[in-house]
Amino acid sequence: MRLSPYRVAVTSAGLLLVAAFVGCGQPASAPPATAPAPAAAPVASAESQIERGRLLILGGACHDCHTPKKIGPNGPEADMSLTLSGHPQSDVITAPYKQKPGEKWTTHVNDHLTAWSGAWGVSFAANLTPDQNTGLGIWTEDMFLEAIKGGKHMGKGRTILPPMPWMYYGQLKDDDLKAMFAYLKSIPAISNRVPVPLGPDGKPIEAP
Repeated sequence: MRLSPYRVAVTSAGLLLVAAFVGCGQPASAPPATAPAPAAAPVASAESQIERGRLLILGGACHDCHTPKKIGPNGPEADMSLTLSGHPQSDVITAPYKQKPGEKWTTHVNDHLTAWSGAWGVSFAANLTPDQNTGLGIWTEDMFLEAIKGGKHMGKGRTILPPMPWMYYGQLKDDDLKAMFAYLKSIPAISNRVPVPLGPDGKPIEAP
């Protein structure tokens, strides 16, 4: 049967309405999913930083010079009751070690291995405990980093003398040096006033 133009128009309009209603019933397309933000790296705890510092101090052989020695079953060993307290103030040295002709290397001048003599005079291992008056108690983290990186006492004072290998420790990353400082701040404070170094003439080298 042939449809009249009027019936064709009505039928077409109806189909368009049905299509429109069907389209409205479909859920809107969801926006593309975004990748979740990466989780922030966990902040190292104070305990883990201190433990890392302890291991760096051990690996860096800091006890070899900065902890006085006692005689154990195998000879001299670090006296851990005086951990990192430096040259004992009771062990008085008044003049540089007189080296033999041709001798060029540093020579320890006491049984604690905390005093060393060379062409510069005599240097004494510093008190690295957090004692306020004789150790690192008043030092800040920045002062410690400046001292190790620049080879200056307290970061800006006199030159740090041999055998302290600051030029090697100073190549460590800042986070490693900060961990070492955190450990040094955590150990027991020991009051021990280390003498100032002596020059080749035996006179004290005062801080500038």
